[in-house]
Parts: sequence; structure tokens; C-alpha cells
Amino acid sequence: MLPAAKVRAALAKPFLPVVFFFAGVTYDTITLTRIDRLRDNLILLLYLSLLGLLIVLTGRSDLGRKNPAELLGGGSGAMQLFARAEPYFPKAIQFLLGGLFSAYMIFYSKSASLTGTAVFFGVLVAFLVANEFLHDRLSNLRLLVSLYALVCFSFFTLFLPVITGLMNTIVFLLGAVLSCLVALRVVELVYGGVPNPPRKEILLTSLPAVALIGVLVGFYFLNWIPPVPLSLKFGGIYHKIGKVDDTYQLSFERTWYKFWKRSDNPFRGEEPAYCFTAVFAPVALQTNVYHHWQYRPVGGKKARPFMTADRIPISISGGREAGYRAYTVKQRLTPGDWRVDVETEDGRVIGRVNFRVEPREGEPPELKTITY
Repeated sequence: MLPAAKVRAALAKPFLPVVFFFAGVTYDTITLTRIDRLRDNLILLLYLSLLGLLIVLTGRSDLGRKNPAELLGGGSGAMQLFARAEPYFPKAIQFLLGGLFSAYMIFYSKSASLTGTAVFFGVLVAFLVANEFLHDRLSNLRLLVSLYALVCFSFFTLFLPVITGLMNTIVFLLGAVLSCLVALRVVELVYGGVPNPPRKEILLTSLPAVALIGVLVGFYFLNWIPPVPLSLKFGGIYHKIGKVDDTYQLSFERTWYKFWKRSDNPFRGEEPAYCFTAVFAPVALQTNVYHHWQYRPVGGKKARPFMTADRIPISISGGREAGYRAYTVKQRLTPGDWRVDVETEDGRVIGRVNFRVEPREGEPPELKTITY
């Protein structure tokens, strides 16, 4: 068998898409390091630009209005080139969608906690997996435009806080509006150059994308979207915290057989409890986060909601790789289940530190100290 034939036969194996899927996710996990890194954002922007172009070319070709090469103003050579490349457009679209969803999954996973903010992250994971099975449906223009609106929305939600240094509702809504405008511009280019374009068809193509952005805006006001670009790098409860030069010394109770412990859980005694966290933020970002102390007393039913004990603001500055470090302290905690939610000003949860408070029995063990 010739080498070229062997390659085609190998690529036809049914398990290869799964292999490439996990290989691509692994590659993105290693290479996409920081959300504020210029190279990473330029790669995402390039993917978005190429994806938009391919959707326009595919839409024009499927509608039979214009050869893809004509859209770019090419001559006969360009027309032949695009005629040969056209059968591969769906695979290229699938590759770009997979790359974008994979990147977003990695970045959003750093901000998604096991709370309501995991909802949007779950949507991205679902689309990342579904993308491997969408090849036969990628000629559906409405689906393509809707998916494009979703990846644009995810990009602007990440990108705008990074370049503006602001995290608030106005910046988020600006990203949603830009996503709609870009998606609608793609639709306009698909149907452009046609006398008396069918308005009903244009509306039906645009409406699902606009509706999807509307749903995602609703997710935001329900606090279901992770607070990117913030992420909790580290968090724990301690008996004592000190600072030497630029290093925090975190002291907690640890017995020899619980060598894996890195904080006080359970927290025993009536001493003050310190919650230490390190929150990553991009270089230009300065904002407030909150330590939201909550408790559920001993004897309460598991379904009983946590009650607020305190909500303490912390001003953070971005740029430190390991996160902006800060701590808050509470005196004489009531025995029971406790948690400290690290929240944005609008209440979205960046991360959570769970622990239990118990009465002390016997002599306190020696404190173990780690540095951060």
C-alpha cells in the first residue's frame, strides 16, 4: 500500500476523532497558561476571524448565490483553489469550533466553582463534546450562526475585562452587544450582494443567535456565569497567619497520619479563625472581592440553608501568577458547618472554602506551618 493510501486508511479509523479530541484538549491545557497573555488572546481572535470567514463562505456557497472565491474578489486561479478547498470547510469549521470551545473550557474551569456558576461551564463542556458529532449538521446556517454567537460571547466575556481592567454589568452587557453585532454582520455578509434579499429568511437565521445571547444574559443576572477572568488559586482556614517579607506563613493543626492536610478542617477550639485566599486577576484589573462567611449550626438539617455571618470586602490587584493574597478573620465561631464564599461584588462565586467547627477535646496538637 502506498504511503498516501496508508495515511488515508489510518485517518478513516473510527477511534481517531476521540484520540484527536483528547489530544487537542491536552495541548490547549498545556499551552494556554494565562487569560491575559497576548499570544493566547491573539490565537483566539484568529480562530474567531477564520471561523466567521468560513461560515460566510459556506453560507454563500450553500445558498447558491456566489462562488466563495468571488466573495474575496479572486480570479479564476482563486476560484479553482476555493473549489478544491470547499469540501473541507465543514472539517475546518469543526476544528476551529473545537479549538475555541476547548480554550474557553480551560479558562472558564478556573473560575467555575461547584455552585450555580458551573452552569455556563457545563454548557461549554456540552458543546465541546457535541462538536465531535456535529459534522453532518454544520451546513445548517442557523446552527452555525448560533454557535458563532456563543463563541463570540465567550471571547468578549473573557477579553473585555482584560483590556479594560473593569468587571461590572456594563462591561458584560457591552460584550453581549458586540457578540450580537458580530453574529448579525456574518448573516449580513452571507446574504449580501443579493437583490431584494429574503427578509424573513434573514430574520429566521439571525433570531436563534440573538435569542441565545439573551438567554446567556439571563444566566449572568442569575449568577450562573463564572466570574472570569478571576479565579481562586488557593484557599484555606488557619489558626494563625503571619507575614515575613513577601511570604505568608499559614499555621494549622495537623496530626502525623493526615499528611495531606494543608488547612484546618475541622477547625477545633475557640481561637480566631483565619480564611486565607489567593485570587488570580489579569495585570490591569483592580476590583473588590468579598469573603462571605456563612454557617449552619450543629443539629440543623442538611437541607437547611447556610446563614450569613459576615461579608468582608477585599481590594485586589492583578498580575501575580499565584494570585493576590489576602485573609480575613472571625472570632469564636459557632460549632457546625461553615463555608467562606469568595465572591465578586455582584455575588458570583469565584471559589469556596468549606470547613467544620468542632469543640476541642484534649490538648491542642502542635501547629504545622506552610508558606504561600
